[in-house]
Amino acid sequence: MTDPGQRLRSSLTADSAASSGADFDSPIAMEALRATRVLHAADQEPFPAPGRIRVVTVANQKGGVGKTTSTVNLGVALALYGLRALVIDLDPQGNTSTALGVEHTVGTPSIYDALVGDSSLADVVHPTTASPNLRCVPATIDLAGAEIELVSVVAREYRLRRAIEGYLHSLPEEERPHYVLIDCPPSLGLLTLNALVAGDEVLIPIQCEYYALEGLGQLLNNIELVRAHLNPGIAVRTILLTMYDGRTRLADQVAEEVRSHFKDLVLQTVIPRNVRVSEAPGYGQSVLTYDPGSRGSTSYVEAARELAERGVHLVPEADPRPMGPPPPPPAPATAPMRAIRPQAGPATGSHADSSLAGRAFAGTDAAVLPVPTSVDEETR
Repeated sequence: MTDPGQRLRSSLTADSAASSGADFDSPIAMEALRATRVLHAADQEPFPAPGRIRVVTVANQKGGVGKTTSTVNLGVALALYGLRALVIDLDPQGNTSTALGVEHTVGTPSIYDALVGDSSLADVVHPTTASPNLRCVPATIDLAGAEIELVSVVAREYRLRRAIEGYLHSLPEEERPHYVLIDCPPSLGLLTLNALVAGDEVLIPIQCEYYALEGLGQLLNNIELVRAHLNPGIAVRTILLTMYDGRTRLADQVAEEVRSHFKDLVLQTVIPRNVRVSEAPGYGQSVLTYDPGSRGSTSYVEAARELAERGVHLVPEADPRPMGPPPPPPAPATAPMRAIRPQAGPATGSHADSSLAGRAFAGTDAAVLPVPTSVDEETR
């Protein structure tokens, strides 16, 4: 007996080749077509490899904005479309490990052992069920005490960076990951600081609600402090809008505010509110493997595609992630960069002289934080 799924895939393939679309012009058929494309990602054109290994820190001290969800699904999408990815779970809750189907009970070799103990990152890397190209370093509840244990450690801010560097240098070139994604806890503590020092760029998920903007100024200010004193190579390169609800004017307003302030740093793809995205971790899966035809799945695929395309033009390094601490901070920039704070203008309608983002950044040093004006701008 022929597999019904195979019959559907054959029909959809034939329909696509014929370009008729007459028999499949329905929401259910289109969802099935999208699912087929995700499930057969290996048969499609792979995402372009970056010019160099990209170590991306996914950070936002506000909880519930989609850090873990974005880290997991972007990692799976990159892996399904031909790129090697390593996901590091730096949140003691271990939600990233759960979503990738990786064991993270007490006693499991985890990122805690690499940060506090004597284990190398290679000792605590685990395969995932999502793709052979995707590996994960899980987090156990032991990580909750890591910030206290690291207080007295020499060069405590560089522990994760050195662990990643040692891991990359231990691998042959053809096995090194193209992407290292670090999922941060919802705080600005020592764990997040380690992630910012270890990363080359920051990806900030922003929920399309006003509360998500309120703490953004503090995060940007901290990133600038890390850039000035610990890691001059770090920069905010990507903003991802999540939990977008097109039925509300607020979501449109927040999206418009973020795009007006961060320009090209904001991905064109937005992640909609989708129940499948929330259901998937309960089955130890990403939304791409749980329901590949859902809007959440296809949105993360497109976001990962954008992320991959932006990495093509990065200048390759002769030695990926050279061992040791990063170079000293650069001298103060002489060329002025655009500021985040909006220019005051005449009142219009109900907005008076302050925008959502302007009110969110008011009273913080981040109101004048310089950020790259282009995704191609080099910071090193």
